[in-house]
Amino acid sequence: MSFLWEQGVPVIKLDMIATLALAILLLLFGRILVNRISILGRFCIPAPVAGGLLFSILMLILQQTGLLLVKMDTLLQVPFSLAFFTTIGLIASLKLVKKGGKLLLFYWFFCALLSLMQNVIGTSLAQVLGIDPLLGVLMGAVSMEGGHGAAGAFGPEIEAMGVYGATAVAMAAATFGLVSGGLIGGPIAKYLLNKYNLHSTENEELLKGTALDKVMKKSIDADSTTVTEATAIEEIEEAEESGEVVHEVSVHSFLLHSGIIAVCMSVGLWVATWMKGSLGIALPSYVGAMFFAVVLRNLNDQFKVVNFHTPTISLIGDVCLGVFLSMALMTLKLWELVDLAVPMLVVLGAQVLFMILYCLYLVFPMLGRSYDAVIMCAGMAGHGLGATPNAMANMKAVTEKYGPSTKAFLIVPLCGAFLIDLFALPCIVWFINYFAH
Repeated sequence: MSFLWEQGVPVIKLDMIATLALAILLLLFGRILVNRISILGRFCIPAPVAGGLLFSILMLILQQTGLLLVKMDTLLQVPFSLAFFTTIGLIASLKLVKKGGKLLLFYWFFCALLSLMQNVIGTSLAQVLGIDPLLGVLMGAVSMEGGHGAAGAFGPEIEAMGVYGATAVAMAAATFGLVSGGLIGGPIAKYLLNKYNLHSTENEELLKGTALDKVMKKSIDADSTTVTEATAIEEIEEAEESGEVVHEVSVHSFLLHSGIIAVCMSVGLWVATWMKGSLGIALPSYVGAMFFAVVLRNLNDQFKVVNFHTPTISLIGDVCLGVFLSMALMTLKLWELVDLAVPMLVVLGAQVLFMILYCLYLVFPMLGRSYDAVIMCAGMAGHGLGATPNAMANMKAVTEKYGPSTKAFLIVPLCGAFLIDLFALPCIVWFINYFAH
């Protein structure tokens, strides 16, 4: 860490370790904010978003007034990003898909179609408004279905292609989507329930005290991540099949899974480098790492070479996501958004309007016009614009008032945890390569 003057302005330069320390401190500060400020918890605002975004706003004020500049070394941001997406792949056990049946496949299809339409809307409106279509991709499935994780990963990739302000646009769009997803899910469900006079056919008493009920309560924690949702489903499966208690995380388990994650990260980096050099396809390294992890996990499910411990994977994923997002948000250059404010509002407003119409007039009818379909629509509005915790919060708010929906609480987090990415990420990569200069 060093201090100097540049053109009459004081500048603080943070090295790699100091930047990491600041990111962790902001993550902890964000947790305090989320716990103390009710509106942040209500809309499931992640702790790194709360802490990191507040810091970036402070940096905007200092930069505009010329009081201070802070330059940070974000070299560690990529490894933390790679590790997080690898953990998503490692919990992606496809045997869980069987539990959802045909309804899960239909819901998964609509998630895939949504990612395609979000990219079409984003790129089409970007061209109409006279801005780079790659920014439209960032305001599409990257920031909507992908959330802050994908925004933080794809933003720098597109910025490296020469698109000014790409990371700031992606993060701002993801935050807009996160809040919007928490706002529209409940009203959509209430409208459908009243119009079609639907109600739960399940006996709520049967859920009390069960593993599912406990997991449902845990799943709407404001600091939970997509890894936590998949963990929830696996815990239900374990409870049903064996009734065994999940053991605590141990040093051996932590080192074993860290090694597996590191191997997947290395393969992902190699695949991304090879595809860019040999095929000319710009593939973010974390995509390769995640898909290799998916293959590894499901091969292991067949041959039982390693006993994967989901709580350990979840712990590593939670830590990596928190630090990665905190680092990405605290380094945002918000002053780069000034010229894009109006186009962004137009594109993101169109995304929210499309989501409402999509749920009301396509997803709900095709899922059977049932109570379960209503709850799943509330969930889709949450994770389709924001994140899986948004979906869980939306569904929990509705089911607490109108009755339970076991199918929705199985299918929505399962798709939101990892099934979405199996189509959305290749779709995003195709759009980026198509519109790349």
